[in-house]
Amino acid sequence: MFMHSPKFHRFTSCLAAALILLSASNPTTTAAAKSIVPSMASPSYDVVVIGSEIQGALLAREAVKAGLKVLMLDPRSKPGGELIQGQMFFLDDVNDNKHRSLVQGEIKSLFNGYKAGTILKAADFQKYYNKIMQGIPLKSGVVLDHIDTKAAGSEKTLSSLTYHVKNEAPITIRSRYWVENTDFNALSGRLKEARIPGMESIDHGKKPDYMAATYMLNFKNVNWNQLHESILENYPLTNVRNKYGPNTYVDLHFATGFSKITKRYSTKDKQLRLRGLNAAYQKNGQVIINALLIYDVNPSDPKSVAAAVQKGKAEAPSILNFLRLNIPGFANAELNGFPEYLYIRDYNRYETKYVLGYTDLMSSRMFWDDVSIGGYPVDLQGTRKIPTGIGFGKPDRYGLPLRSFELKSYDNVLVAGKNVGASIKAYGSARIMPTTALAAQTIGIILGRERSKRLTDLNAADFQRIRSYLKKDYQISLQ
Repeated sequence: MFMHSPKFHRFTSCLAAALILLSASNPTTTAAAKSIVPSMASPSYDVVVIGSEIQGALLAREAVKAGLKVLMLDPRSKPGGELIQGQMFFLDDVNDNKHRSLVQGEIKSLFNGYKAGTILKAADFQKYYNKIMQGIPLKSGVVLDHIDTKAAGSEKTLSSLTYHVKNEAPITIRSRYWVENTDFNALSGRLKEARIPGMESIDHGKKPDYMAATYMLNFKNVNWNQLHESILENYPLTNVRNKYGPNTYVDLHFATGFSKITKRYSTKDKQLRLRGLNAAYQKNGQVIINALLIYDVNPSDPKSVAAAVQKGKAEAPSILNFLRLNIPGFANAELNGFPEYLYIRDYNRYETKYVLGYTDLMSSRMFWDDVSIGGYPVDLQGTRKIPTGIGFGKPDRYGLPLRSFELKSYDNVLVAGKNVGASIKAYGSARIMPTTALAAQTIGIILGRERSKRLTDLNAADFQRIRSYLKKDYQISLQ
């Protein structure tokens, strides 16, 4: 039998006495003690992604595939963000002015399934998302407690982050790179960068203003063929739009417009507004509609989000009755469930090393460090002051540089998705999911393949090489 030394016995006795003294001075339960005593370990990662939006998932997926150590920390209780929990099942294509699609990378497989009719319903999107998330370690319901930064020459480095999950001990982690991937700036909002002016610069307000959020509306027993045929009977298109409103259009899969009809609807709560319809047919009589705007939602405040979701649910039956009476094909429609979350279009964004501008878009500017290509119309959705939204034209094709995804004062903090560094007009186009998804995937690839250099040290010559392997190995063309 192994015999402990006298020194060992003295050590254990002292340790036991210390524990007894601690217990006497702080008589908490073991579970409670765990919740207040930080973990002594400080795990280290290559990439830590805060939030579980699809863009961050694509970035993390490439990093994992390259063998990097990755962790995803999601402040929300369930993963998937706007795509899964918000049920934003409207995939806007991005094209140049010759109508050539600019959708590239992994997200193109989602678009292909969407167009082919194999990815239409919630279960289809969930299956796709689960495939992307496979192999990515994820913790949900995370609370960020403390962030440590240090000076690094002319820039700062985020060195460590302490977080906890309910009823668990706080954990401090380190990472080479950190990625802001929430829709409410859980990480970047605490790093003291200057906020990029938002919709207040369009509507001349004195306080920060944002595009409205949307609560998705689900219906079943819709006769889509009747809707389609009713619109065809009113052709030519000028007659359709005179009757139903501008931009009204229906095909076998989508319907838009009907603003002459929906403007007659009055919501019970003035925080809500029913705009023109943006409807997708999900087969078998099921339809999802992006039309119920909710103003003044603060996505960083769970109470604000919960209140908005409840108001959306409460309004849905009245909207159903209105559609039954006024829109062809909806006479026998019924509600078909409710999303647990919202589609958040717009919130605070913070300065990046390059803030993309409207003139960049409209002049088709390409950058030496492009990680994506955009081409969607400049589409700013409604606010209280501009209830119908406003557009500023259609750019041809333009580049989105890596620097627009690097937080300005930091050498290791990236932003993903709708956190892109862009002026509000440029944001109206750059925010579209396939554009930011391509950027995120490209950044994930670069993180995995350019390990000998910091991202902030990459130069134009490096990007010539990067563009070459992106095109050869991933069929991503950034020229």
